[in-house]
Amino acid sequence: MKKEILEIRNLSKSYGRLKALDSLSLTVEKGSVFGILGPNGSGKTTTLGILLDIIKADNGEYFWFGQKPDSALRKRIGALLEQPLFYPYMTAVDNLKIVADIRGVHYGEIDEVLEMVHLSERKLYKYSTFSLGMKQRLAIAAAMLGNPDVLILDEPTNGLDPKGIADIRNLIIEVAQGGVTIVLASHLLDEVEKVCSHVLVLEKGKKRYAGPVDEVLEGALSLEVAAKDMMLLETMLLQMPQVKTIKKQNGFFVLGVHEGLTPELLNKKLSEQGIYLTHLAGRNKSLEKYFLELLSD
Repeated sequence: MKKEILEIRNLSKSYGRLKALDSLSLTVEKGSVFGILGPNGSGKTTTLGILLDIIKADNGEYFWFGQKPDSALRKRIGALLEQPLFYPYMTAVDNLKIVADIRGVHYGEIDEVLEMVHLSERKLYKYSTFSLGMKQRLAIAAAMLGNPDVLILDEPTNGLDPKGIADIRNLIIEVAQGGVTIVLASHLLDEVEKVCSHVLVLEKGKKRYAGPVDEVLEGALSLEVAAKDMMLLETMLLQMPQVKTIKKQNGFFVLGVHEGLTPELLNKKLSEQGIYLTHLAGRNKSLEKYFLELLSD
């Protein structure tokens, strides 16, 4: 049985007339990489701010490790919100010493976290010489001081080039494999699909979907079909329980289907009824396509 690290119950937050968060409820299990996904203004940063006690919710409550949050519990949570602030004229090590002093962490951990984020060889270089990707990795190292059980990251690849994005993505996967639960806010669907085990889709502060990424993609198989007699084809498709949805698009029917209905099986079932397809193609939706369809409902 998996253990819940975080439970959120009916969290709401408004800024004047703007409802930034609207009765949000969800749970995050130990060992998961939980992505909070949504367009700008969807409530991602507000959610993280509340969970770190930086922002006060109007209504609702949340529990870390099965308890109401307090200063002791917060020491088990590392966080990277917005742009990290380090002294440009100081080295990576000296900047982390300041963070260690603030958190009451032994300096002996500094080399460990620098090794973890692959910055050991640059530890004596000034922060001002670092690339954007290296600066982000140093910020993750700072968040990992104190050996937290949970790491909270807000848009960790923002502003990075493709190599920097790949480096941070691989680093997140490595940290998660070490047993740290990660809560990650992002607007990059591709990154969530590649990194996260679970996802919450937010739109204007409302939960549109929450669950395993695999389940989203598992139900995202679609088939394109066409036949000479499209009316007869549609009639037969409507009678098939494995066909969830039928949409006409560019002269084809685009079918949303349950797992197990392969193109080969569909072709066989239709040919047994005397319907021979003139077009048949299978395609898997990406998380991006699912996300856009979800928000267009």
